[in-house]
Amino acid sequence: MNVRAQVSMMFHLDKCIGCHTCSISCKNLWTDRKGTEYMWWNNVETKPGTGFPTQWEDQNKYKGGWELKNGAGKAEIKLRATDKLRGFTNLFHQPHLPTIDDYYEPWTYKYEDLFTAPEGDDQPTARPISLITGQAIDIEAGPNWDDDLGGSPVYAANDPAFADLSPAEQQAFFELERMVFFYLPRICNHCANPGCVAACPSAALYKRGEDGIVLVNQNTCRGWRFCVSACPYKKVYYNWKSGKAEKCILCFPRLETGQAPACFHSCVGRIRYLGVVLYDADRIQETASAPDAELVARQRQMILDPFDPQVIAQAERDGVHFSVIESAQKSPVYRFVKEWEMALPLHPEFRTLPMLFYIPPLLPVVGKVDSGSYEVDEGDFFGTLAKARVPIKYMARLFAAGNEEPVRKSYLKMLAVRLYKRAEQVGDLDSAKVNAALAEAGVTPQACEEIYRLTSLPTFEERFVIPPMHREYAVELMGDPYTFKAETGVGFRKKPERGL
Repeated sequence: MNVRAQVSMMFHLDKCIGCHTCSISCKNLWTDRKGTEYMWWNNVETKPGTGFPTQWEDQNKYKGGWELKNGAGKAEIKLRATDKLRGFTNLFHQPHLPTIDDYYEPWTYKYEDLFTAPEGDDQPTARPISLITGQAIDIEAGPNWDDDLGGSPVYAANDPAFADLSPAEQQAFFELERMVFFYLPRICNHCANPGCVAACPSAALYKRGEDGIVLVNQNTCRGWRFCVSACPYKKVYYNWKSGKAEKCILCFPRLETGQAPACFHSCVGRIRYLGVVLYDADRIQETASAPDAELVARQRQMILDPFDPQVIAQAERDGVHFSVIESAQKSPVYRFVKEWEMALPLHPEFRTLPMLFYIPPLLPVVGKVDSGSYEVDEGDFFGTLAKARVPIKYMARLFAAGNEEPVRKSYLKMLAVRLYKRAEQVGDLDSAKVNAALAEAGVTPQACEEIYRLTSLPTFEERFVIPPMHREYAVELMGDPYTFKAETGVGFRKKPERGL
């Protein structure tokens, strides 16, 4: 067992209102420079929809992440985009990179035309100007171009996650009385097995040993862009001005001073949670090589119990400070992911072992149009999974590599909490029905109270359990690799971690 600490995140999609405040706060703080105009380290997509960049989920097109190969009597994972031979032959050519049209051509407006236009009968307008070429352009796309149009066939019909749905299930998305969409905020997942780190020929990308944050060394980066191809989430960008790769840094300067990342701090819906989890690095390859149906369960097994005395002892031997272990014991991410098994990774079949988890959005209240009015069956106010507007199969394609069981378990617990609290606070539900829901979901009344509390009424400190970064030990990183300092009781690794 090789215990590592990872700053991990969880997004509760049932609370996201799609306001984009997170995106704007990140944009203003990190990507307002020349060459970063098209970058959105944090973006909010409407699902079903094609996302940003367009159809980023289609790895037949972009070749991101890892793929499972069976050879020499055992399963192995290999990068889709590159390997040593292909990397050498394609060093100056990346055939699977997104183009600027897959993102969008950033623009501003020629505001001076509003003041310098000659006198006339027409109202002068400011024409859109490309921020890259400086020439006038016709706007054809933007970072949230399909915002709120996810339920329409214009964009949603091209969603790669529709592949597993039957024509009838796809059509159900577009019936006016059933039309539904939800929001999917995305940042870098700071994966445990990052494809971007493994693909970089110049070793510019690395995963910090003390907290698992994936960063780019700007002094080492040579702009080969293998990282862009290898990241299946397309969260590594190329700065056309500096010739370097850039990505979300999880606001590590803020974390090191005890502050939440900008997008977390500014979240209006309070959907974002941050905490540290402990995981067994020795199980990375085994977990990433698991069959699709087992990926979610295997990743949860890789996350260790911070209350286990054996884990605590091994973590301290591996250089994890005890104050970090204490933070792991209070982590809301651990509770939602491991203890309650409600939060799921996004596209685990990419096999990067993302350390950002999502609670899928619960089905809307189901009703029907009768005599021109929308009516809800009061006897079944919260609906059932059988009548879900967004098919479980679609959610399973997003969050469980097609395995419906983890998504179903998450939904059953959310339904059970809603029924339990409605019975407690309103008193209009039969106790037998509530008890049956609790039994089916496998949760106790005490667990319902705890889930409700951490979902609906968390304090700032409960949502963001930021571990001490102990930067006072940073000078030790300049010592020998794999050294252990008896006077501090902390071990350090000099060389950055590499992917598989």
